Amino acid sequence: MLAKLRALFIIDPLIIICTIAYGSVNLVVSLFETTGRLQVAIARAWARMLLRVSFVGMKVEGLEKIDPNGSYVFVANHLSYMDTPCILAAIPVQFRFMAKKGLFSIPFLGYHLSRAGHIAVPRDNPREAIKAMVEAGKMIRERGISVLIFPEGGRAPDAKLQAFREGAFYIAINSGVPVVPVALAGTEKVLPFGSGTVSPGRVVMRIGDPIPTEGMTTKDRGALALQMHEAVYELLKDTDLVDAKEAVAAGV
Repeated sequence: MLAKLRALFIIDPLIIICTIAYGSVNLVVSLFETTGRLQVAIARAWARMLLRVSFVGMKVEGLEKIDPNGSYVFVANHLSYMDTPCILAAIPVQFRFMAKKGLFSIPFLGYHLSRAGHIAVPRDNPREAIKAMVEAGKMIRERGISVLIFPEGGRAPDAKLQAFREGAFYIAINSGVPVVPVALAGTEKVLPFGSGTVSPGRVVMRIGDPIPTEGMTTKDRGALALQMHEAVYELLKDTDLVDAKEAVAAGV
């Protein structure tokens, strides 16, 4: 009961205040900064502050495998709405996100996403989805940025690793950049599926070895999806927050 009261009257209000403050600054910056880089820097500061005021501790392993100036497609398991802030706070690259198109229709948030250069993905229109993937590949090549994608296609309500869709790997092969597996554990306890309240806790993030895509064609995307699925599954093993039996990999 005490934990719920602390979340309701301390953590949640602090999160709202931080989000309004940083979001307002980002909105002003977006009016004159067109590359999105400064906006990402502000968003990263927001993510780190969000973790602090939520009393969420994070252990990160494998960060030395990432070149801060490099371009990658990061693929991660998706357990909670806290996944994105955790990745944004921990990995120091220029991120853009593939997000469902509906988010871009939300006032304030949608404007920020568009101005920062994030990419809308329509889930019910395959042709438009392919156009979005092509746009993402072009953005990576021309602007030297990285893209974060949750290839399960949505949050897993039972915390089990679901099959990976192939879109992320189409983008990686099309842009010729490495794919990086990222495993998250603990975010589903900090902000459970279907909950609007953040609780203090501990998160573990493991970053795997980047997998080159040079020499691959888009026909290889299925095999690459299976390879990366297994890589994320292996990263999830032996974390002190995750029982490997609870991370049953579909098709592995």
